[in-house]
Amino acid sequence: MAWSSKTSENATEVPSQTFIVDIEQKAVDEAHVQNTTVQSYSWKGVTVTVKDRQTKQPKAILSGVDGSVKAGEICALMGPSGCGKTTLLNVLAHRDTFGAKIEGTTLVNGTDLSLEAFRKLSSYVEQDDALIGSLTVRETMNFAARLAHTELGKRERTMRIDGLLDSFGLRKQENNLIGTAIRKGISGGQRRRVSVASQLITGPKLLFLDEPTSGLDSAASWEVISLIKAVAKRNNLIVVASIHQPSTSTFQLFDKLLLLSAGKSHYFGSTASVGAHYDALGHPMPLHMNPAEFVLELLNVDFAPQQEIAQQQLELLQVAWEASPQKQIVDAEITAIAAAPQQDTRLGQKRSRANFFAVTLALVHRSFIKSYRDVVAYGIRLAMYTGLAIMMGTVWLRLSNDQSDIQPFINAIFFGSAFMSFMAVAYVPSFLEDRLTFIKERANGLYGAAAFMVANFIIGLPYLFLISVVFSSIAYWLSGFHPTGEAFLRWIMWLFLDLVAAESLVVFVSSIFPIFVVSLALTAFANGLWMSVGGFLVPPTILNAFWKYAFHYIDYQTYIFQGMMVNEFTGRTYSCGNSCHCMYQSDLASQCMIPGEVVLDQYGYSTGRTGLWVGILLGIVLGYRLLGWVVLAIRK
Repeated sequence: MAWSSKTSENATEVPSQTFIVDIEQKAVDEAHVQNTTVQSYSWKGVTVTVKDRQTKQPKAILSGVDGSVKAGEICALMGPSGCGKTTLLNVLAHRDTFGAKIEGTTLVNGTDLSLEAFRKLSSYVEQDDALIGSLTVRETMNFAARLAHTELGKRERTMRIDGLLDSFGLRKQENNLIGTAIRKGISGGQRRRVSVASQLITGPKLLFLDEPTSGLDSAASWEVISLIKAVAKRNNLIVVASIHQPSTSTFQLFDKLLLLSAGKSHYFGSTASVGAHYDALGHPMPLHMNPAEFVLELLNVDFAPQQEIAQQQLELLQVAWEASPQKQIVDAEITAIAAAPQQDTRLGQKRSRANFFAVTLALVHRSFIKSYRDVVAYGIRLAMYTGLAIMMGTVWLRLSNDQSDIQPFINAIFFGSAFMSFMAVAYVPSFLEDRLTFIKERANGLYGAAAFMVANFIIGLPYLFLISVVFSSIAYWLSGFHPTGEAFLRWIMWLFLDLVAAESLVVFVSSIFPIFVVSLALTAFANGLWMSVGGFLVPPTILNAFWKYAFHYIDYQTYIFQGMMVNEFTGRTYSCGNSCHCMYQSDLASQCMIPGEVVLDQYGYSTGRTGLWVGILLGIVLGYRLLGWVVLAIRK
């Protein structure tokens, strides 16, 4: 296709007998994982160029890279750091290369497939595990199956999961948590196995792995690669993996090897023949030396004491490869594949997809499990808001109906609403984590931005309502707000809408700027702006026209503050004290009383507009969510 645009584990943990376990357990349709459609995957002349930041001239990251892998083979992409192997893997997997210019062709069975068709056949395992630490191993596999583009009954899904757990030696860990930063889970090698197995459950024919042994010791690395190879052989899959410096035993597990240095090919062929190739070039491999270590030292010139001589030698090695018989064999093989494409109608078939409702339900279910197990999501926020309620209730403790307490009441209303929304910035890290999972799963074609955004909105509602009830139950009665059940329930409603709007703002900002510090700062800035123009610090009657018409009316805190003010002062009267000197003049001044409606008049607030304000707030929430969806949908 042409484009333009750490834990170690014991190696003896998994007995070799697990290799003979069927993924599908015979009772299940083997076509789900068994590859019967893709016989080969080849690439020709893959070249990637970017604009150099200093010279502003095109700079080649990859130059004319060729290769071909057949069904049942596992191919390693190797080379020194910065050689372009990760870029090549992303190109081969049809992943985003961030504006780089890509040239060359990639052929499945000799056929140039569309991006959509290719995504249906392939899957990509990131170097950083896209796993949710608060889920168990079995739950991770189960949700991967539910989110996949396939329709499986519960029984069939369970049997496939059981088969994969057995094949990857994870049966004993099936009910263990993956693990989070504050809660220990399975080992690093087991995490990598879960990552691969959770992709295989979706039934890919081509599997791409980015540094599958990163962070593992040699024993764990061998276990991971040996299990992947066994699965690939048994199911006739094509596996391409970038790998840094494997041990000798791990290196020998690969069928084919593509060596890169400075973005150019230096070898492509069987791992067993790489020693003979360099021996013929006058660089014999020392006896008992790790072949991977040998070739990497030979091709790495970054630390050579004589750079000019090392560069010349590297260029000679590359020229020698281009002129070698092995290179001619590779070229002939790719040419033959392209000349006689195998037209399999199943390659273009539309894979059955889980419908939008099923995907959203699975995401809500998964998020619910994550939210109640992971205290970072809502547990810490609930504790934080509870502490805030106690502080607020004891600072504004037992306010009375005296006119001297009118301003403290107003201050408490502002503080309760503004600080509740301001502290929603605590949701930023949790959303960014969920967004990262979404980005990785969307890249593998599991679901889109709409399902993610709807599920994210739904799962937050019960927790935000719980926070509103807990906060109000403490702060409302301690402070002495309007002492009626109806007023209390309306207060909860306004606080709940406040939190929903604030969290929606976090989602919108974090979708645009998915960097923790930036999202935190911009969300805090936005909330500071809303506080300034919301109507408390400067009443709407005297607010500067620019700020009033540009921001006041789209500020959700405006309507929260108005609603809480009306809720508090409507129907209440306040005493002018023994001196009968009333701070607010009204018809009740002769009775040494102040009606609450007079306080509302000072701010220009009218009663009877609760429905309108609620409608506007819901519109603001919907607007934030829609904008967040647009950002996620556009940013592929």
